[in-house]
Amino acid sequence: MISLAFFATLVNYLDRQALSVAAPILRIQFHMSSIGYSRVLFAFMLAYTIMNGASGLLIDRLGTKLGYGLFVAWWSLCDLLQVFARGAGSLGVFRFLIGMGEAGNWPGAVKVVAEWFPPEERSLASGIFNSGSAAGAILAPPLIAGLVLRFGWRSAFIAVGTLGFVWVIAWAAIYRSPAQKIDVLAPPAPPLRALLRSRFVWTFTVSKVFIDPVWYFYTFWFPQYLFQARHFGLASIGRYAWIPFFVAGLGSLGGGFIAKGFLLARMPVSAARKAAVTVAAAMMAMAIPAVLVQSSALSIAFVSVAMAGYTAALANMLAMPADVFPAVGVASVYGLASMGSGFGGMVFALVTGWLVDRYSYVPVFWLFGLIPLICVSILWALMGRLEPDSNFLKEPITSPV
Repeated sequence: MISLAFFATLVNYLDRQALSVAAPILRIQFHMSSIGYSRVLFAFMLAYTIMNGASGLLIDRLGTKLGYGLFVAWWSLCDLLQVFARGAGSLGVFRFLIGMGEAGNWPGAVKVVAEWFPPEERSLASGIFNSGSAAGAILAPPLIAGLVLRFGWRSAFIAVGTLGFVWVIAWAAIYRSPAQKIDVLAPPAPPLRALLRSRFVWTFTVSKVFIDPVWYFYTFWFPQYLFQARHFGLASIGRYAWIPFFVAGLGSLGGGFIAKGFLLARMPVSAARKAAVTVAAAMMAMAIPAVLVQSSALSIAFVSVAMAGYTAALANMLAMPADVFPAVGVASVYGLASMGSGFGGMVFALVTGWLVDRYSYVPVFWLFGLIPLICVSILWALMGRLEPDSNFLKEPITSPV
C-alpha cells in the first residue's frame, strides 16, 4: 500500500520537474524573465495553497481510495492540457489547474500512512512514500531533457500525464482499507472549526512556511541555477541535475532512521521527532557554501546535502499529525497545514525571481540555508508536546476479522 503512495509522489515530482527541466527552452520560446518564470510558479503555488485547505477535508470525507484517486486523475488530465500553452499566461493557467490537483497528494499519502502503520513506524513509512519525490526528480532530468531534445517540450507533459492515468488504474484495482481490522463506532472526521482552534494545527502550519519553500526552490530553480550561474546546457542538466535528488531520496529514509535512533535511546516521541528535524535543518544550511564555491561539482555536492536535510526533516514532519489526531482526521490536518507550505512557496517564489534578476543566486542560497532554523525554533518553542489531543475522539475501537 505504501508503494502506491510512493509511485503517486514519484509521478507528482516528474510533473514538477518536467516544467523546471524544460524551463530553459520554454523561457526562450515564451520570452520569460526570471520574474516572469516566478509568476508561473506563483500561479501553481496559489492554487496549491487554496486547495490544500480543501483537499484533506475532501479525502477524509470521500475516503482514501476515491479521494486520493480523484486528485491524481485531475492533475494528470491537466498535465496533458499543457500541450496547448502558447505563452507565459496560458502556461500559468495550466500550472494553476495542476496545482489544484497536486494539493491532494500529501494529505492522501499521509492518510495511507495513518491507516496502515502504528506510531513507531510512521516516520519511516512517511520517508518511504516521500522518497518518491526524490525518485521522480532523479528520473526527470535525463528523461525530460531527452524527450525535449528529441521530440519537443510538449512530449514531456504528455508522458507525465499518461503515467498519472496508469497510476489511477492501478490504485483503483489495488488499494483497500487494512484487512486485519474493522472499525467499530468509527468517529467522524474532526470538524473544521475544532481543527482551526488546535494549537498544533496553527504552529505546524506556520512552521511549514519556513521549510517547504526550500524544496520548492530546488525543484523549480535548480536546473535554472545550473543553466544561468554554472553555464550548463540542457544535455548537461540532464546528466547532472538528478544527483542531489538521488541523495535527497536517501535523506527521506535517513530521517526515519534518525528518529528511530532517538526513540531507541528512550527519547519521547515528541522530542525525537523535533530533534531529528533539528539535525536535518543543520544539513540544510549547506546551501550557503554551495553558491560560494568555484567548483560546480562541489556546489552540487553541497546542494545534495542540503536537499537530503530537507527530506529527512519532512519524513518526521509528515508523521506529526498522526501523533496528535486520529487517522480519520489526519488528511484534513495535513491539508490545512500545507496551506502554510503553499503560502511560503508563493512568497518565496516571487522573492527568488526578484533576487535573481536584481542581484544573483548568492542571496537566494543564503535565504534558503537559514530559514529552516525558523521552522525548528517554532517546533521547539511553540508547538508543545506531540501527544493525542484530548479534545478529539480517539482512534476507532477495532477488533480482529
